[in-house]
Amino acid sequence: MTSKERAELRAKANPLEPIFQIGKEGISDNLIAQLDDALDARELLKVRVHLETAPKTPREFADELAKPLGAEVIQVIGGVIVLYRKADKEKINQKKQERLKAQGKKPAKKQVKIKGLRQRQREAEAASQRAKAKRGGGRPSRGGRG
Repeated sequence: MTSKERAELRAKANPLEPIFQIGKEGISDNLIAQLDDALDARELLKVRVHLETAPKTPREFADELAKPLGAEVIQVIGGVIVLYRKADKEKINQKKQERLKAQGKKPAKKQVKIKGLRQRQREAEAASQRAKAKRGGGRPSRGGRG
């Protein structure tokens, strides 16, 4: 990655808030799995390291996280790590299929939308108006008036 690309990603990461935290437990398999999912969804994210309680430095954690995630460390400032990984749609779809197989579920079917009372009333009203229009209007016409 070039320094220009890195600078651009640092600029994009500036307004972001850290969405994960590393504390006295350090890095767990669960944290890596969650970071992996978040990188699939966002590509760029921040991780906060609690400097007082963490067993290692933020730089060490950044290098430790980058390897299993296949991500690049964009920057480490204070207790904040910025990670980046380009999203790969095929890999994401493959992970979803593997999860569904592991859970023994079939892919989700289309969900049926449940209609509210007002929506049902509006549809019934529209249907009755269409029926009246087919019958010829509603009120029978009086003969002689023109």
